[in-house]
Amino acid sequence: MSVRKLQEKRGWAFNIAVPIVKPTLLATTRREWIGGENIPESGGFIIALNHISHVDPLTAAHLVYDHGYKPRYLAKSGLFDNVALGFFLRGAGQIPVKRDTKDAVGAYAAAVDAVRNGQCVVIYPEATITRDPDMWPMKGKSGAARIALETGCPVIPVGQWGAHEILAPYTKRPHLVPRHQVVMRVGPPVELDDLRAQERTNEVVNQATARIMAAITHELELVRGETAPAERYDMAVHGDRFKRNKKAAG
Repeated sequence: MSVRKLQEKRGWAFNIAVPIVKPTLLATTRREWIGGENIPESGGFIIALNHISHVDPLTAAHLVYDHGYKPRYLAKSGLFDNVALGFFLRGAGQIPVKRDTKDAVGAYAAAVDAVRNGQCVVIYPEATITRDPDMWPMKGKSGAARIALETGCPVIPVGQWGAHEILAPYTKRPHLVPRHQVVMRVGPPVELDDLRAQERTNEVVNQATARIMAAITHELELVRGETAPAERYDMAVHGDRFKRNKKAAG
């Protein structure tokens, strides 16, 4: 049962996806949405959350859809290379992004336009599943901060937990029985007004990014009932433990 009615027409892609995905999630997960009142009832905004599993875009979409919005993701461009999947993703309003290339500017512009048109853009600031050994949020990238500073839109932090029990990071076999609890805790908008009033330097963008990651981490601490490490995992410094483990196994 949705908390709010959908704000816009579903469109053909969501007409196909929702009757398949939502009943599947209801049958295989136990959801707990906390703080949903912090999701705006109108106007464009960003949902920023931690990334723990390849399945959590589906559970995040469930949260967003239940609160009246169709989620727009910044999705890896490789997903659009498949003709059928690419056609479906574009029909659903998803935004392809080629990381670390000049084409990423186009994805940024599309996300800015979506927010200005009153839509919800879902962003994982880590840009990939966390490599932290205890699955805490890593150092974030600047996309969410740049969009927020450009548009003035709210950034709504979400700490989420449980999706990794359904599908562990970089594994292919889901565990659907018994049903796993998926918790999404939605926090108040990240305070960025003072930064919006300043010149958009790298330092200002980095401050905004740090605040967003701190807010996400705080919500996750409340969900887990634990305290995150003082130092955030940084792949540029600590490396990619999944790749290391794969090489060791090979």
